[in-house]
Amino acid sequence: MVLKLMLAAMVAVSARPRQPAAPAPAPVVAAAIDELELEPAPIRREWILRGDPQARASTHSDASDRQAMTAVWDCTAGTFRWHFDWDETVVIVEGAVHVTAEDGSERTLSAGDIAYFPAGSWATWHVEDYVRKVAFCRRQFPAPVAAALKVGDRMRRGLARVGLAA
Repeated sequence: MVLKLMLAAMVAVSARPRQPAAPAPAPVVAAAIDELELEPAPIRREWILRGDPQARASTHSDASDRQAMTAVWDCTAGTFRWHFDWDETVVIVEGAVHVTAEDGSERTLSAGDIAYFPAGSWATWHVEDYVRKVAFCRRQFPAPVAAALKVGDRMRRGLARVGLAA
């Protein structure tokens, strides 16, 4: 009886029309920063402390699992608090920003500097004139998924040590 049910299920699945395959991701996504069209990305009014900072952004690329993205962002003069929903690594490509972290530590980031802001953190940004950054953002996986990924990594490393994995 179980075998008949399994065969019936297999026939039903094979009789369904096939969905077209999703297009393969591009092997390289490249663009000059100046080619990306920046669109208004207003800073929340309640976060603005001084001035009238005007921000713009453009997404360069998204990971297929929607857990990571790369964007270009710029902003005019002003002071505001910023909440980082994602882990974010930034590279300042033009201008400068004075950043004050939640613990009170301060840092000025200017062209060529790289900084990391963990998801869930706040920072106060003071832009004297203008700043442009490239942001590499990654969502944090839910705890059970993150734990499973860590276990998988440990298993792969262990197998590689004994020559059973590439």
